[in-house]
Amino acid sequence: MKNIDDIESQIYRLHADICQTLANPKRLKIINILREKEISAGELQKILDIPKANLSQHMSVLKQKGIVMARKEGNIVYYRLARPKILKAYDIMREVLFEVIESQQRLVTEVRRKRS
Repeated sequence: MKNIDDIESQIYRLHADICQTLANPKRLKIINILREKEISAGELQKILDIPKANLSQHMSVLKQKGIVMARKEGNIVYYRLARPKILKAYDIMREVLFEVIESQQRLVTEVRRKRS
């Protein structure tokens, strides 16, 4: 039986793995697009303006990590978020991003003001 440190280490590795999956601008955009509704692979490809093979790679990673689900209707594959809770993480990180940008803008403004 694994001790608590081994289990905790494994949890940190899995956590980092999910974060690494989300550390891609196209995948973040896909998550945001899927926020509203289920969408076909063809529609996603048009919105993202990427080759089909590239979309397929991104969707494969997102499916493997349990972030999106796919269903097939004839020849059309539709994607949706498997865990809508991911949107909470997405939104919180976006808020943090904007806070950082605002802080940097204030700093730049202050430096410019002092130089004048």
